[in-house]
Order: sequence, then structure tokens, then C-alpha cells
Amino acid sequence: MTFKEEIKRRRTFGIISHPDAGKTTLTEKLLLFGGAIHVAGAVKSNKIKKTATSDFMEIEKQRGISVATSVMGFDYNGYKVNILDTPGHQDFAEDTYRTLTAVDSVIIVVDAAKGVETQTRKLMEVCRMRHTPVIVFINKLDRPGKDPFELLDEVEEELKIKVRPLAWPMGSGDQFQGVYNIFEESLYLFTPNKQTLEDGIEIKDIHDPQLEEFVTPRAASTLREELELIDGVYPEFEHEAYLKGTLAPVFFGSALNNFGVRELLHAFLKLAPSPRPSITDKRVVEPEEEAFTGFVFKIHANMDPNHRNRLAFVKICSGHFQRNTNYMHVGLKKQMKFSSPTAFMAEKKSIIDEAFPGDIVGIPDSGNFKIGDTLTEGEILNFKGLPSFSPELFRYIENADPMKSKQLAKGIDQLMDEGVAQLFVSQFNGRKIIGTVGALQFEVIQYRLLHEYSASCRYEPINLYKACWIKSNDKAELEDFKKRKNQYMAKDKYGRDVFLADSSYMLQMAQESFKKLEFHFTSEF
Repeated sequence: MTFKEEIKRRRTFGIISHPDAGKTTLTEKLLLFGGAIHVAGAVKSNKIKKTATSDFMEIEKQRGISVATSVMGFDYNGYKVNILDTPGHQDFAEDTYRTLTAVDSVIIVVDAAKGVETQTRKLMEVCRMRHTPVIVFINKLDRPGKDPFELLDEVEEELKIKVRPLAWPMGSGDQFQGVYNIFEESLYLFTPNKQTLEDGIEIKDIHDPQLEEFVTPRAASTLREELELIDGVYPEFEHEAYLKGTLAPVFFGSALNNFGVRELLHAFLKLAPSPRPSITDKRVVEPEEEAFTGFVFKIHANMDPNHRNRLAFVKICSGHFQRNTNYMHVGLKKQMKFSSPTAFMAEKKSIIDEAFPGDIVGIPDSGNFKIGDTLTEGEILNFKGLPSFSPELFRYIENADPMKSKQLAKGIDQLMDEGVAQLFVSQFNGRKIIGTVGALQFEVIQYRLLHEYSASCRYEPINLYKACWIKSNDKAELEDFKKRKNQYMAKDKYGRDVFLADSSYMLQMAQESFKKLEFHFTSEF
């Protein structure tokens, strides 16, 4: 297979949703189709996060939520599919935001009963910022839920995107009879079955009386009416609009009962983009370029507690990655060779000899990498689009054991590289402040510092509302602001100015009083 064909057959996508909408179940069923697992449930009981459990993942077991993004690849119908299953829990949203920089498209899972929830809204903002194509899968139709038209209105309004149903459900809850697939012009009848796959019945003409052979006359006439209504209300499906991220095709089903998942997968493989160009600080990198480039979007420390190793997840953007070949670490300006790069297949990790654009490769790391680092064949460039978001929770971090100050400093440094949280140093009193997007992260940091670095820390409260990065072309105004707000100024780990506002009112007043200052709520500007 030629280099270009390898790129064309790749589909790298993320699955995102609010917790409990059925994201992990959907991932599991997609792997079932891909033959990556043979029994549904195998992912849940034996997921990569489970084999890749470092001690702190006890938190994950106790709470039954995904904390880490997991990567899974499989071949299906000639395509190479790479799925990134992300944590839905908002306390780990930062990990999900960064994962979205490594995917070419996204499937958003929405619970038919609950509709669009807060976390989904936030994640959609990131997709919009990056013009990522999205497909919406409305899940749990076998349970009582909202009216499908109501759900579509909600998706349009809440996610600020036009929608076009490419499938349509017949009933819901106890009355759920199946789904008509508009995209393939075939009918799928619902039988609750978690393991086997049903074939569709091809019905090219919805007015064909043959329809009544499979569903009740009432369901048939309702379906015909609703399909007419869809054509009248929603725009025609335009592939170009989907690729630009302005139109979302919508599918319906029940991931738990394996219903509607295969249709989603088939449509996704036809519609979704192969690896897309990536933006750097110097130029746009095309996947078809011969020279290898890639960036680190995630670091997972201590994936194997016995060896205390770290793994850097690298998204390949262009060229042909090969094992035991010298590549340049742009940040460190030095050549590196990787003898055991790994690929992920559900719960298994295997060493690979080569990888292509769109693939995700795990590289063992002894502390050389941080999030956003670039690897190339010698060209100096840095990939853009790996923002840190403005934290909303803050605490002072103090050393609880004076004999272990070196270990604590090293631990904080490495965990911040991993993107677990953000570190700010107050310019007023020199104290270290940890900022996170979720309260659970404080527990994770404390636990990991103790178990991985033998360093104990304690937290002290600090009352802050938001951190924002500030810059201005007017140096005098910037200096004036820093003097006036001296006790609220801090530096981030890269030495940039950060304003720590203690209330929304204070932030609003600062923005009104200092018109020439730019206030940024992500670290990339």
C-alpha cells in the first residue's frame, strides 16, 4: 500500500459527552465491530486505563469514572480506525480538551432523556474553536426520552450548530421499534441484544407498502410524516459543511443494545475526514509531506507501577514514523531515537516498527517531554492548539515534609508537565498556587506526589475566582496595571503574566478600566 493510501484509510476521532451518556459503552461496541474485542464488556472490565493503572487510579476504581483518555486502534473494512475515548467527568476536562487537538473529527454522544448537558456544551466550544467536524449520536432510545424533534432543536440551540438527521427513530422507550437509516435508505428493526448484529432491510421508497410488513401501520404512517417534515425543516446534508464543522449529521440508537452503532460506524467511515493539515507557528503541515512531524498531546506517568515509567502520546501529523530512527526534539534541540514505540489495541499495548499520519504512538519517556513538544526530522517548528484553560479552583501548595523539598519540587514540575493542573507563583509573596478545573485533581496530585515521589504536601485555601493571561502593546498601561494589582499578579511556569482575579466583579472592572489590555482565558493567544 502506498504512503498516500495509508493516510487516506485512516480515521482518528474522539468520542465526547457528559458523564453517563454512554460514551464508554459506544466505544466498546465500536471495538466489537472492529473485531478488537470478542465480547462486549471486555473493554470495561479490562480497559487500557485498567492495565495502565498507576496507583492513583484507585480513585478511578473507587468512583467508577474514566480519569484518563484511552487510545484504541483497529482495522475495519479496509480502514484503520483510531478511537480516543475521553474522560467525561468535568474534573478531568483538561485532558479531554487536549485530546481534541489530536483528533480529526468527533462523535458527540447525547442521552435521549437528558438532552445536551453542561460538559457537552463546553467540549463543543473546543470543537468550534478548531472547526472540528462533529457527528451527533443520540443514545438510549430504548428508554423513555424526549421527542426527537425537541432533541434536535436542543442540539442546535445548545451546541450552536446546524443539524441534519441521517437516521430517524420509530418511537422510544417501550414503544421503540427501530430506526430508518436515511443515509443508506434501509430499515433496522429493534431487538434488544447486547452481543449480535442485525442486518437492515433495504427500503428505497419509504411509501412502498412493503414497510407495513415490518412495522405497524400507525408506526409506518408516523415515520412517513416525520421524514417529510425533516426534508421540509432541515437543510440537505452537505458533506462540505460537515467537514467545515458547521453542520452535524445526527444518528439515533442504543449503544448498550448494540443498536444503530454499525450504521453510525459505516456512515462515519464514509463521511469523516482522513488526517487533516496541522497548524504550526511557522506554516501549515500537510499529512502527505515526506518529512516526519508529530506532537505530544498527553503524558501518562507511571503506566507500569513496577517500573515507574512515563509514556508520551504522540500524534503523527506528517511523514512516515519509524522505530530506531533519529528524530529531533525541537524544545531540547537534540536528536532522539525510540527503540520501543507502542500502539494501543483496546487493552493490549504492542511495539510497532512504523506509523503513519493520524496514528497515535506511545513513546517511553524518562522526563524529556512535556505537553505540546514537537518531534521533527530537523525542521524547527511548534504545533499550535494545545491550550491550557483558565483554572477555576485554586489552593496554595505547601511542603509538609521539609526533608523532601527536592522531591516535592521535582514531583510538582513533572505533574505540571503532564498537564494535571497549572502552577502559578504569586509575585506578591512568592508562594506556589495550584490551579485546576476540578476539585478531584487536588486529591490526584496529593496522592501521586506521595506515592510516586515520596513527597507529602498540604493545601491552604485561597479565595480566587479566575486566572487570566494578560498582554498589551501598551507597555506603560501594562506596567501600571501590574503595579496596581500587585497582590493579584502571578507568573505561570513559562514566566508569562497571569492576573488572579478574586471575583467576577473585580475582573469586569479591570477589563473596563484597562481598555488596552488583552485578557485571555486560554494560555494560547
